[in-house]
Amino acid sequence: MSSSTSPSNLTLVNIGTHSLALYTHGPEPSSSEDPVVLFVSGVATSSLVWAAVTRLLPPSLRSYTYDRSGYGSSELSPLAPTAENIALELSRLIEKAPISNPLIIVGHSWAGVLVNEFVVLPRSGPSVAALVLVDANHETALQVLNPFHANFQAIFAGVEAYSAKGITAEHKLTQEEWDAFVSDEATEKHKLQAEKEDNEYAPSFETLRKKELGKRQPLLGDKPVYVIGGFRSRDWSRMYKAGVEKGNGTEEQRSYARETIRTADEKHMGLMKEHLKLSTKGKLVFAHESGHFVQLTQPDIVVDGVEWVLNELQTSS
Repeated sequence: MSSSTSPSNLTLVNIGTHSLALYTHGPEPSSSEDPVVLFVSGVATSSLVWAAVTRLLPPSLRSYTYDRSGYGSSELSPLAPTAENIALELSRLIEKAPISNPLIIVGHSWAGVLVNEFVVLPRSGPSVAALVLVDANHETALQVLNPFHANFQAIFAGVEAYSAKGITAEHKLTQEEWDAFVSDEATEKHKLQAEKEDNEYAPSFETLRKKELGKRQPLLGDKPVYVIGGFRSRDWSRMYKAGVEKGNGTEEQRSYARETIRTADEKHMGLMKEHLKLSTKGKLVFAHESGHFVQLTQPDIVVDGVEWVLNELQTSS
């Protein structure tokens, strides 16, 4: 997005090494004690994925989206986009913006790893008031369900994912929001950064597991955690159908995919339950009409999650 077409709610925040694009939504908080919402996107995804959610949030609530290094209006980072480096840059963004109010972090997909890395940074953890995890990755996810398995990739090759998964038809963005989202992902800048992040994706799970955070649970004490699960079988069965229609995959590869899809939702449910160990106060819900991108197809459920943690925070105070 060029500076001439940058939205009015954009601030470029210098974090010391480069600048990140921060977008504000809603009015200034009336008090320094009022929680604000910060959205963290999944791998290879910019802030535009949250457009429907920010639009549906209570109008009195301040929220922030941001583009990680290399996406949207953010500059390239001198650091590789490892989960640890992304968490560090997010911490610097919050410090330099500055955002001093308690944070309700809403994270999708890879943000399950990113948020854990953020929480364990010195000084970052206390700033987190609550979490809303949107079909977020647990540190053991790739050991249980790996969408990047070679058999899956052989079948999914050449399939346009958003169309095949039904997201193009079922998303709840406005036409303008959807056009901006798709156009942004088609830019060379986005593609180059997405490739960098994809290379760091799998290693980040092992890096997090080595920290053995499970021995420190509940990592967030009694801070509320709202977990939303999508249905992986919904996405994968649709991708499988589209791939088979293209003639992709051997029968052995297809057999592997069918068996994985058959057990995917049960395994994924187990992974979502693991997130509840982060706190003594949690809730788990499932978005029955969504696959992985719940914020696109059922943004109201994400808004429900934000409202639930806000209510829990009010009750506890």
